Amino acid sequence: MMNFQGSHILSVSQFDRDAIARILDVSAQMAPYAARQKRCHVLDGAILNNLFFEPSTRTRVSFGTAFNLLGGFVRETVGEENSSLSKGESLYDTAQVISGYSDVIAMRHPKMHSVAEFAEGSSVPVINGGDGANEHPTQALLDLFTIQSEMSRFDKGLDNLDIVLMGDLKHGRTVHSLSKLLSLYKNVKVTMVSPNALQMPDSVLSTLDNAGHQVVVTDKIAGSLACDVIYQTRIQQERFESKEEADLYRGHFSLNKQVYQQYCKNHTVIMHPLPRDSRPEANELDTDLNELENLAIFRQAQNGVLVRMALFALTLGVENSLKDYERPVNWYTNKG
Repeated sequence: MMNFQGSHILSVSQFDRDAIARILDVSAQMAPYAARQKRCHVLDGAILNNLFFEPSTRTRVSFGTAFNLLGGFVRETVGEENSSLSKGESLYDTAQVISGYSDVIAMRHPKMHSVAEFAEGSSVPVINGGDGANEHPTQALLDLFTIQSEMSRFDKGLDNLDIVLMGDLKHGRTVHSLSKLLSLYKNVKVTMVSPNALQMPDSVLSTLDNAGHQVVVTDKIAGSLACDVIYQTRIQQERFESKEEADLYRGHFSLNKQVYQQYCKNHTVIMHPLPRDSRPEANELDTDLNELENLAIFRQAQNGVLVRMALFALTLGVENSLKDYERPVNWYTNKG
C-alpha cells in the first residue's frame, strides 16, 4: 500500500488500485463534514498555501474549502504577477521559501511538469492542481469518485464501465488523467468523440490499449452515446494560439435534452469538469438538461471537496484521527 504521509501528489501514475481505493474510502468519510452535519478540526493550526498561477475558481476554492473544513488555515497567491516568479525567481527557490511557511501546498501552473519541478524544492507535500495540458490528478480522482457514486445507483462499478469522453481531448488534461486511472480497471470501453484535430494524444490511447480496453475513436455523436457515462469537456481556448483558432471547434458536440433522449440510455450519467461554456456558439451542455436527474456536474464539483479533504488528511497523516476531532455544527445550515 502506498505511504501517503509526507508524499507529493503530482500524477495519477503514482497510484495503483489499492491506493485509489484508499483515497475513495477516506473521501466518503468526509461527507458529513462537507455537508455540515458535523465539523472536524483535525488540522487545527496547520497552514495550506494555495499557489494558483493560472486562472481557477472551482479548484482553487475547493482546495481552500477542503482545508478549512478540517480546521486548517489557508494562505493564497493568485496570479504569477503577484509572486516573485514575475521577478525571475525560479520555481525551486520559490518552493524552498514557501514550504517553510506551510504544512502543505496546492499548486496550479500553466507550464507542463512545472508542479513536479516546484516539488523538488519543497520540504512539505505538494498537490498538483493542474500543470498546463499535462495532468490534473485531483480532478481525475474526484471524477472517479463521482463515477463510482453515480454507478452505485444502478448496481454498477468501475469495472465493466462504458464511458464516452467528448470534446477537446487533445488539450483537456482532466480526460488525460482520468483515462490513465481507468486503465487500472477491468473491461472498460472508452469511446473518444472529438474533432479529428482535437483527438486524444497517442500516449493516452496507448495506455488504455495496453490495458486491454476497447477504445473507439470517432468524430460523430450519432451512435456513440448509448453508454454509462458521458464526460463532456469544453474547448480549451487558453491552449490555442488564438480565440479564432479555438472558435473553429466550438459548438461541434453540444449536448441537450433532445440529443440525450435520442442517443443516450435511460441511465446515462452526464459529467463535465466545469466551467461549462454556456455561450450560444458553444453551449456544450444545454440548460435544458439542468432538471435531468442524471446530470451529475454539480455533484461532481461538490465531490472535489471530499477528495481534496481526503488527500490533505492522508498526506498529513491524520486520516485515522477524524472522529477524535469531531464537534457538532453550531450554526444554521440547510446543507445535507
